[in-house]
Amino acid sequence: MNPSLLTSSDDDLAEDLVLVIPSDAHDRLDKVLISLLPDEAGISRSRLTKMIAEGAVLKNGSPVADGKSKAVAGDVFVLRLDPAEAVETLAEDIPLTVVYEDGELIVVNKPAGMVVHPAPGSPRGTLVNALLWHCGESLQGIGGERRPGIVHRIDKETSGLLVAAKSDRAHHGLSAQFAAHTVSRRYLAVAHGVPMASDPRLRGLRGVGVEAGGIIRIMTELARHKNDRQKQAVVWDGAGRHAVTRVRVMEDYGVASLLECWLETGRTHQIRVHMAYAGHALIGDPTYGGTRRLPAKTKGSDYANAFPRQALHAATLGFDHPLTGERLEFRADPPEDFVTLVEGLRPVSAD
Repeated sequence: MNPSLLTSSDDDLAEDLVLVIPSDAHDRLDKVLISLLPDEAGISRSRLTKMIAEGAVLKNGSPVADGKSKAVAGDVFVLRLDPAEAVETLAEDIPLTVVYEDGELIVVNKPAGMVVHPAPGSPRGTLVNALLWHCGESLQGIGGERRPGIVHRIDKETSGLLVAAKSDRAHHGLSAQFAAHTVSRRYLAVAHGVPMASDPRLRGLRGVGVEAGGIIRIMTELARHKNDRQKQAVVWDGAGRHAVTRVRVMEDYGVASLLECWLETGRTHQIRVHMAYAGHALIGDPTYGGTRRLPAKTKGSDYANAFPRQALHAATLGFDHPLTGERLEFRADPPEDFVTLVEGLRPVSAD
């Protein structure tokens, strides 16, 4: 499904979402709309149902009467979102590792511990604050405001590559590529145990398959956890969002492993949730790994068990330049704490 997704603004409202039903949509309207919504919108199936009932979903300027009606290709819908809580965003002189920059976009290697976007709980010290300072007058404006266009995010404690737009045209072009899943993103992760393609437990897990080369494919729905709204969970009731992660074991440490993970979709916490679901939560992940620890006295266990964040790094990023069409590919080495973790877990060489 390849949606057209635009945003518009109103003086009295937060950004509206404008969704165009794609030609390959054959389901009922509410299911199609929820599949088109970007993760950043934070709209669940139940919230969408409520918005329809409240007249906040419009077709041709009139409220939608029935979300269960069949979606029709080409129809345009406007979702009127509630006003966001105002957060003053200030430019801050925060050092950035810039991997690439031109007049339309910027690619940075975000450090672990940095929040991407200001929010009521973290209005300062974010990547957006840093970009406002770094880019300055080169920001051409997003939606009429001089600000960077954030088209995807990585978690606060995840390090690695992220692209932001500096112009409206770049913002729309990048957003369309993320919506169409044509952006390539590969992550390095260190997980508990070794997710082997030959493991009968793993192969028998719902949604888990094996592809050529021993690549493990995890395909589920993801939705907000029923008891903890800050978490995501695997669901099978049709209320979640389609999510696909592929995993390859790069190094086997017995009690742990270095993985390469890549995303077909980009849902909130996707790799962390999928690896925990597979029984191989990421080392240092307090949200999805709980109190899991490596066995005492195994090589590297002391450092691994004290690792203060999820061991996840966005290592590669590839997309078409939204203006020139040139394919751009970037790679960033993992930070020092990640490297130390891997080196501590590796077996001692016999040489």
